[in-house]
Amino acid sequence: MRGPALPLARRAGAALGPGRAARDTPAQLENKTKGKLQKQICQVVLDHFEKQYTAELGDAWSSVRDVLTSPWCWQHALLLNRFSRCPGLESSLAEQGYHPAFPAALPYLPAALRCYIRPAPGRFPAQKHQPGKLKEYYLLNAASLLPVLALEVKDGEDVLDLCAAPGGKSVAILQCACPGHFHCNEYDDLRSRWLEQTMESFIPDALINLVMVSKLDGRKIGDLQPESYDKVTLLLVLVDAPCSNDRSWLFSTDPQQAVLRLMQRKELSSLQFQLLRSAIKALRPGGSLVYSTCTLSKAENSDVINLILNSCRDVMPVDISELARGVSQEFTFLSGMQQHELLVLPEKGRAWGPMYVAKLKKRSST
Repeated sequence: MRGPALPLARRAGAALGPGRAARDTPAQLENKTKGKLQKQICQVVLDHFEKQYTAELGDAWSSVRDVLTSPWCWQHALLLNRFSRCPGLESSLAEQGYHPAFPAALPYLPAALRCYIRPAPGRFPAQKHQPGKLKEYYLLNAASLLPVLALEVKDGEDVLDLCAAPGGKSVAILQCACPGHFHCNEYDDLRSRWLEQTMESFIPDALINLVMVSKLDGRKIGDLQPESYDKVTLLLVLVDAPCSNDRSWLFSTDPQQAVLRLMQRKELSSLQFQLLRSAIKALRPGGSLVYSTCTLSKAENSDVINLILNSCRDVMPVDISELARGVSQEFTFLSGMQQHELLVLPEKGRAWGPMYVAKLKKRSST
């Protein structure tokens, strides 16, 4: 049964006009970061990645490693909030070298989804959470919008975001369409509060009745709400959600915790499979599901999807190669992937990802 939407506080955000805060130049950012780099990189994680990803990615790993271990070359995109227009923001972004991230020729690209990127590294000023105002933009890795573009949400559809925190993907979905019902779930208590704050910062009161925030075990949602949704998205990220976030793990500050994470990493694919099975149960016949992670690990990506396809007769792969071709000017992809999946590889000048995306469809009842 669908419960009522959790009461959210008064919408929050900060109205930061374009150009209000000073930003570090790439050289300044590099100088600030480079001196700390050797202390920040966790050698035990890097050694583990070196062995695993050299075997899985081959020659591509060298350039990917260079980006992942060099925070000064990382890029950040701006997703504009259609519910809080800021006059002059887009022209200011253009003056600073930003341009739209996605071409108009994609299979799915709502006009309201406006994301800006630039080749130069650096980060636009973040906006603080302030009661009574909506934020004007969300800072994110541009690759995290690819699952949303693959999902192709339309107005009136019922949508489940199974592992929704911190909320960027949920915000992006609401930039694209107005779902009939939008269920945002996050099992971890701390991350759930983070999710609620994000929604409060970007979504107006008029849409509050469309959104339900829950703290359910994602493995059980399929049994609790069978065949309830037209679209389901499952983005797995670090902390208590099951995915090894390669960027974050490389900068683990506690070596003992890093060793424990690497030991537990072998068990993640089983948990991911259980979540994916639950998501499929929650889908209506004919509905679509997008599975994504922010790791390069084959065991957590293609292997999980292949296991689902081999064990669930009511699921079929969906071709997303047209999406990959349409954004190939801005993103680098691992070659040799199947048509229903893609893997974004970070490289200098296009330092987006890692991001794995796969799309599945539940077969219609006969």
